Amino acid sequence: MPPSSSPETACPCGSGNLLSACCGHYHDGTPAPSAETLMRSRYSAYVLGKIDYLKATTLPAQQAELDTVAMQVWSAQSTWLGLEVEGAEVHGGKPEHAFVTFTARWHDENGEHAHRERSGFVQNGGRWYFIDSTVPLKATRNDPCPCGGGLKFKKCCAGFV
Repeated sequence: MPPSSSPETACPCGSGNLLSACCGHYHDGTPAPSAETLMRSRYSAYVLGKIDYLKATTLPAQQAELDTVAMQVWSAQSTWLGLEVEGAEVHGGKPEHAFVTFTARWHDENGEHAHRERSGFVQNGGRWYFIDSTVPLKATRNDPCPCGGGLKFKKCCAGFV
């Protein structure tokens, strides 16, 4: 069972702020202002069992392929131990892209785990999206990019998958 998501609890992302002053308002629909903020809010969503938020903040072209049942099970059966953000690299352009490097820690029936990742993100239509490297993008180099940014895949999201 996910921990309490009362607005007066500490935000799971590790910012030191209250949930209501941090990731809570992103979970309620306010667009995250940066890739790092989106990544932090996604970690908090795993902690709080907000799978619909995780789906909505994944690149729309990948959303139908997400295994939301597995995501829900992992979220619910894990005790989340913390998040460390190592850095964010913003790459300008239209659309804007970024990488966020982080380590997420959790405990489950198999013990304690740490997962370090360098995740790709793209901003389109005023919103940042996570590019899920486990869900193949159905595009070849010269196809229009699935992010909808108007460029060919090779000139857009290909380097961020």
